[in-house]
Amino acid sequence: MARQTKRAIFILVFSEFLVCLGISLVIPVMPFIKNELHLTATDMGIMNALFALAQFVASPIIGRLSDKIGRKPVLATGLFLYMVSEVLFALTNQLWVFNISRLVGGLSAAMVVPTAMALASDITTKRQRAKVIGWLSAAFSGGLILGPGIGGILAGISYKTPFWVAGALGLISAIVLIVLLPSDKDVLAASDLEPAADAQEPAHHPMSRAFWTVPIIILFTMILVSSFGLQGFESIYSIYVNEVFHFSLSNIALVLTLNGLISLFLQVALFDTMVQRWGERHVIRFCFAAAAICTIWITQAHTKWEVIVATLVIFSAFDLLRPAITTLLTKASATNQGLINGLNMSLTSVGNIVGPIMSGMLLDMNYHYPYLVVAGFLIVSYLMAFMLRYPGQKPANN
Repeated sequence: MARQTKRAIFILVFSEFLVCLGISLVIPVMPFIKNELHLTATDMGIMNALFALAQFVASPIIGRLSDKIGRKPVLATGLFLYMVSEVLFALTNQLWVFNISRLVGGLSAAMVVPTAMALASDITTKRQRAKVIGWLSAAFSGGLILGPGIGGILAGISYKTPFWVAGALGLISAIVLIVLLPSDKDVLAASDLEPAADAQEPAHHPMSRAFWTVPIIILFTMILVSSFGLQGFESIYSIYVNEVFHFSLSNIALVLTLNGLISLFLQVALFDTMVQRWGERHVIRFCFAAAAICTIWITQAHTKWEVIVATLVIFSAFDLLRPAITTLLTKASATNQGLINGLNMSLTSVGNIVGPIMSGMLLDMNYHYPYLVVAGFLIVSYLMAFMLRYPGQKPANN
């Protein structure tokens, strides 16, 4: 891998980590904002939903735009908007400005996360791609995992401090990207890609039947199911284990901390090896099967240790699913990488919105219903995974 390509990938990883860090910085200060400004739970729910809504609407549009005008301008604009979002949140005590800040934040995430994935796909070979997407997924997860902890520490100074710091980091990151990230053409020229069929494949319009091949439809469906399943599982997890298995806050913190450490290790150290050895399809099948079995196991468990082990397997499976599906998705079409990654992020946002709502409603009926429904979706996805094939190959029988 050329030096310029490595530098570009490092900047992409750092940018994605920073944006995801900003997404989760708000978590520890939410109760303080609610009480300090006398807001309702509905106000807070809308504030968070606006972020995902902006991300959902903007991601495919931005992805298509980056295919046309280039990745670097979109990334730089996204990081600048990230800075604006964090500074707005730090400056105001008005709910409507908070809401605007979260809308701008969702737009910035829609510009940075899928565009970084698209550029990584542009400048890596298919063999290198799993490793790089594993790094980007680790940056994504790492930002979400570390954000609440860093936000809580900084909030000890002032509940505005996390947002001032995030805004400053956003500005620095935008400047670094503009100065150090070469233009798209220079990065592509310096990469060690072979000038092969990738460049010769015609770019199909996203609304054409040629774009919506069976593998792409299946993979997008799996992206939706995996994000829906993760949020459906995770959003009620603390309530579920507290009410059903009497987990304390320290028990829950232990599980989430272990999950964070295991997630980073799997995505950084093992993901590429697993893909090179078994292939994305086998990893996807195994993860869907493991997640479904352990989700059902939790509903039948009798001890805390059973629940902890099953939980760690489920989270680990989801942490491997996303990069595996994303890697295969980037190989399903040699063109339209911006659009593909934009739709990827958009469908993830849909899952992030629908999953918690569904689980909350089902939880009111019966504690076990949400997880049984999630398990059902995971089993269907496991069966769908046998229909997956690589581009240019006939459907596999394995």
